[in-house]
Amino acid sequence: MKFSDAIAEAGPEMDPLGFLIVDSARLLRAAFERRIAEAGLGLTPGEARALMSIAAADGSRQLDIASRMGIEPMTVCSYLDKLQERGLIERQQCSSDRRAKRINLTPASDEMICAIRKELNIILAQATDGLNSEENRILRDTLAVFNVRLQAINLSQAPQFSSDESR
Repeated sequence: MKFSDAIAEAGPEMDPLGFLIVDSARLLRAAFERRIAEAGLGLTPGEARALMSIAAADGSRQLDIASRMGIEPMTVCSYLDKLQERGLIERQQCSSDRRAKRINLTPASDEMICAIRKELNIILAQATDGLNSEENRILRDTLAVFNVRLQAINLSQAPQFSSDESR
């Protein structure tokens, strides 16, 4: 499908940049889920996403992982149960809040994280095929700035919870 056709399907209220970002994220996630399901790693796509989220911020609280993934805490809890059963993560008492758990990678997770990254890198290489190194750098730099600014917007608009709700 050509870009102009996709924009026409999206309707007049959809900004082309917004459409491109949302649709690219959807397509990337679908490709990732398909590759993980077919890779024979023994993880579901959700478990793989959870493991990569933990790898990005080792020692995070369960609630923070769920928030970063955009899923419910109970859903992430089931992913973490499976990852813990496989010896890939461990839950540790949070030193600042004894009700909260911090999630840490185990040494056994290294191989699995490498395997997941390999699958993701294949997708990204296919998606950026045809871009020269400068175009690839510009894409990465631009998306990094875009991401930082969106994080700042989300932090400034985040609801404030009492300490009972921060686990």
